[in-house]
Amino acid sequence: MSNKTEKLVKMANDISNFFNAESNKTLAAEGVKKHIMRAWEPRMRKEIIEYSQKDGTGLSTLATEAIKLLAID
Repeated sequence: MSNKTEKLVKMANDISNFFNAESNKTLAAEGVKKHIMRAWEPRMRKEIIEYSQKDGTGLSTLATEAIKLLAID
């Protein structure tokens, strides 16, 4: 994993940690997805989607679910 990818994984996990307080994990994943859509540039989103689909090591469960939703949009 490149340093850039490591940073994206950390960022996705940090966002997920914030939304993890939501008891409804579907809403939490949607919140993470929306945050990434608003705050990350397209290249960053593309890279984290590709990483999640190929390997995904290090991504939290919530981050992984949110990225799956991101890949659909």
